[in-house]
Amino acid sequence: MLFNSNVFLLFLAAFIPAYYIVRRNLTWRNVLVVAGSYLFYGWWDFRFLALILVSTMLDYLVGLRLEKEERISFRKCWLALSVTGNLGILGFFKYYNFFVGSLSALARQAGHELDVVTLQIVLPVGISFYTFQTMSYSLDVYRKRIAPTRDLLSFMSFVAFFPQLVAGPIERARHLLPQFQQTRVVTRSMIDAGIWLCLWGLFKKVVIADNLAPMVDMAYAENGVSGLITLLGTIAFAAQIYCDFSGYTDIARGVAGILGFDVTLNFNLPYFATSIRDFWRRWHISLSTWLRDYLYIGLGGNRLGMLRTGMNLMITMLLGGLWHGASWHFVLWGAWHGAALIVYHLFFSERDAGSKWTSLVGRLVTTLIVLYGWLLFRAESVGQAFALTATLTHWEAPVWVLSYVQRLVLLTLPLIAVKIWQYRSRDLMCVMQCRAWVRYVLQGLLLIGIILFWEQESVPFMYFRF
Repeated sequence: MLFNSNVFLLFLAAFIPAYYIVRRNLTWRNVLVVAGSYLFYGWWDFRFLALILVSTMLDYLVGLRLEKEERISFRKCWLALSVTGNLGILGFFKYYNFFVGSLSALARQAGHELDVVTLQIVLPVGISFYTFQTMSYSLDVYRKRIAPTRDLLSFMSFVAFFPQLVAGPIERARHLLPQFQQTRVVTRSMIDAGIWLCLWGLFKKVVIADNLAPMVDMAYAENGVSGLITLLGTIAFAAQIYCDFSGYTDIARGVAGILGFDVTLNFNLPYFATSIRDFWRRWHISLSTWLRDYLYIGLGGNRLGMLRTGMNLMITMLLGGLWHGASWHFVLWGAWHGAALIVYHLFFSERDAGSKWTSLVGRLVTTLIVLYGWLLFRAESVGQAFALTATLTHWEAPVWVLSYVQRLVLLTLPLIAVKIWQYRSRDLMCVMQCRAWVRYVLQGLLLIGIILFWEQESVPFMYFRF
């Protein structure tokens, strides 16, 4: 199901009353959560529920074995089973054709012809998210940061919880799992905040992101129109991907809040970042912290000297780029951010962002780095990325550029206004501090916009592809 679909609204209309009836009985509540979550995911293709079940049972059983096993070598074997199992599933469905095709192309470059077999593989929605979520549980149990659970029903709820199942945030067991093992108290403020997040997230998706999409497509058509249109299209894409992805997260957090659950914050004003390091503390926080905790630190972090630190940063970002998609332009996007992080780590520090002017320059440089990164991300291939980069040397303006700018400003103005409000108040939920009638007016305006732009054929969220 898509959050921006009529069927999801009907699903919520049935699920929420049923949930409130049984929510004080932990067993029945979790049974309902699992059943509802499996229906939510299976609505797309019920066959892929088997993959969620495999990941769930694999890490649940590995956790139990790690609890009983004290011998280091055997503990490593059980952890390896979890990691290879989860990455094996992810690798087959997401990367098999990519690696086979890349190997064949490399062989042709060397003058050889390989007879490779490609498969018609359907990428399961959300597979990158829930495999990382279940795998982090086994990693934390192995490191003895959490105790394994014996409550299979709670663990199934943790893995399949429908608000964040297919596009995150990537939850940690120590944060979300205990919430399924205790009665949750739902307050009026939680419901009010949840409704606001749902409406704001839908507005960002339906009104802003979906209407920016044709503008981005126009700018990125084939090899670009001109440098000016490439720049404007990239700015439009920066707003589109933010509104699309953070819109999903807002709805996920809003629905979870209405049900009494706290889901991790995934975005914290990323375009106000003062450095590239600060950007990754604010953008897709659940993934960046996952890569930091389980990959970067596992490789040695910054403990083994400058050269090794740089290598660790680059490996982490390359794999982070590949996580987003089975294509070399995603790897190039990861390399670009890896190089930027290495330069920042070598020549700058947190103390350098102290003065007002330093922060201003830092924001400007970070914005340019991030924008060019979005060009690499949005391109369909490495070749198109280079072609679009070449257009930046030609700045002729088409006759329709003024209407393009006007539409871009009109669509992004509500986003800019709310983000400035949040930044100046230092509170992402600053709207909740307003008088009730002000909130209701703002929610009414959001609802009017959503109704006016609601599509009969729902547009999938961008991160469903990853």
